[in-house]
Amino acid sequence: MARRIFPLALAAVVGCHAVGPDYKTPATKMPDAYGEAAPMSRRLGPPSPAQQKPTELGLWWTSFDDPELDSMIDRAVQRNLTLQMATERIIQARANRQIAVSNLFPTINGTGSYTRARGSQNGGSSASSTGTTGTGGTSGASGNSGSTAGKPVNLFEAGFDATWELDVFGGIRRQVEVADYNTQAAIEDRRDTLVTLLGDVASNYIALRAAQRQLDITQNNLKSQEDTLKLTQTRFKAGLTSDLDVANAEAQVASTASDLPGFQTTIRTSVFALSILLAQEPEALSEELTPSGPIPTAIPNVPVGLPSELLRRRPDVRRAERQLAAATANIGVATADLFPQFSLTGETGMQSLKLKNLANGGSWFYSLGPSIDWDLFDAGRVRANIDVQNSLQRQALETYQLAVLQALSDVDSALVTYNQEQARRVSLAQSVQSNQRAVDLSVQLYTRGLLDFLSVLDAERSLFAAQSLLVQSDQNISSDLVALYKALGGGWQTGI
Repeated sequence: MARRIFPLALAAVVGCHAVGPDYKTPATKMPDAYGEAAPMSRRLGPPSPAQQKPTELGLWWTSFDDPELDSMIDRAVQRNLTLQMATERIIQARANRQIAVSNLFPTINGTGSYTRARGSQNGGSSASSTGTTGTGGTSGASGNSGSTAGKPVNLFEAGFDATWELDVFGGIRRQVEVADYNTQAAIEDRRDTLVTLLGDVASNYIALRAAQRQLDITQNNLKSQEDTLKLTQTRFKAGLTSDLDVANAEAQVASTASDLPGFQTTIRTSVFALSILLAQEPEALSEELTPSGPIPTAIPNVPVGLPSELLRRRPDVRRAERQLAAATANIGVATADLFPQFSLTGETGMQSLKLKNLANGGSWFYSLGPSIDWDLFDAGRVRANIDVQNSLQRQALETYQLAVLQALSDVDSALVTYNQEQARRVSLAQSVQSNQRAVDLSVQLYTRGLLDFLSVLDAERSLFAAQSLLVQSDQNISSDLVALYKALGGGWQTGI
C-alpha cells in the first residue's frame, strides 16, 4: 500500500505548478547618464595623473590615503553593534527559511505510553475498551473484556506516527520562496548598513580633523592678534596712538578667543561619535585622536558609471527589489488557501497488555491513509487575505520605484554639491592669499604710522574669516566625496 501511495504523492507535489503569480524583475527605465557627470577637466582644468586613475568603489576610503581613517573603518566593521545586529537578522532569516523548508517533509513523532485502568463491571461492552489507546488497541482489549471487567488492566504501547501534508498547490513552496527572498533582503540590509557605517565613520573623522584645523588656525590668529595688541600698547605708551586702538585690539583678541571652546567641543563630540561607531565607550579614542591631523583630501576621477548600474550597486535598491519578490510570493501563499489540503497520515507500533509480550509480532499494529481538509465556508476570509497580499505587493513595487528614484537623486545631488564646492574652494584659496598679503602690508604701514589701526583690524578679520571658510570648504569637499561614494553604493562589494 505504502509503495503505491508515496510515489503518487511525490508525483503530485512535483508535477503541480504553484498557484499565484511568478515573480519577474520589474522593468525600470533609467536615464542614459547623470546630469552632473561632466568631467572635472571642464571645470578645473586637466586632472593630475593621480586624478586620472579610477578609484575602486569597494575600498573608496583608501583614496584619502589616511592610515588612521583606514584603521578606524577596519575596527568599525569588526565591532559596530548596528552591523552586528544586521548580521544576526541574516542568521534569523536563514533559520526561518529552514523552518519553511521543513514543512515540505513528513513529520514523524515517537510515542510511548503505559496505562493502568479498571473497567466498570456494570458498564456493558463499553467497559471493555476502558484504558485502551491507539488504533490497534481496540481488538487487543476487547479480547480480554470478559476476564478483565472490574479488574485493573495494564496497557503498554510504543510506536511512531507520521503526518505529511502534500504541497499539491504549492502553498508551502511559495512559503519557501518568501523565506528565500527575505533572506536575500536581510543580506542586502546588512550591506546597506555597512555602506552607511563606512560613510558615518569617514564623515565624523573628517569633521574631527576639520575642527582641529579650525582650532589651529584660531590659535595662530589669536597669537598674531596678541602680537598686534602688544604693538599697539607699545605705540600707546610712546604717545603714537590713542587708547581707542588699544581697546579695539583687546576686543579683537577677546572675540577670537571666544571661538576656541566651540571648536574644542566639536573635537570632543566627534571623538565620542567615532568611539560609539567602534562600539567603545565615549572617551576610549580620546588619547589616540587628540593629536591634530590633516583633513583627509582626495580628488579622484570617481567612476560614477551609468545610472543603470545603481540597480546592482545600491544595497537599498537591491533590498527593495527582494522585498517586492517576497511580497509577490506571499500572494501565492494566500491563494493556496482557496484549495483543499491533502495529507498522508500513518501510525505504527507495538501494543500489549503485558510488557513481556510488547516485542512479539502479535503486538504490532499500523494504520495508513490519506486525508483532505478544505474550508468550504470562511465568510470571505481567504479572498480578503489575497486582496491584502495584492495590495502589499503593489506597495512593495512603489517602494522599489521610489528607491530607484531616490538613488538617482542622491547621485545627482552629490555630484552637484561636490563639483560646485571644488570651484568654490579655488576662489577661497585665492582669497586667503590676498588677505594674508593685505595683513602683512597693513601691519607694516601701521608700524610706520602710515595707516590707521582700524584698517589693520579689518585686514586681520578678513584673513581669519577667509581661512575659516577655506577649512570649511576642504571639509565640505571631503564630506561631499564621501556622500558621493555612499550614493553610488560603494563599500560593500569587498564583502568586509
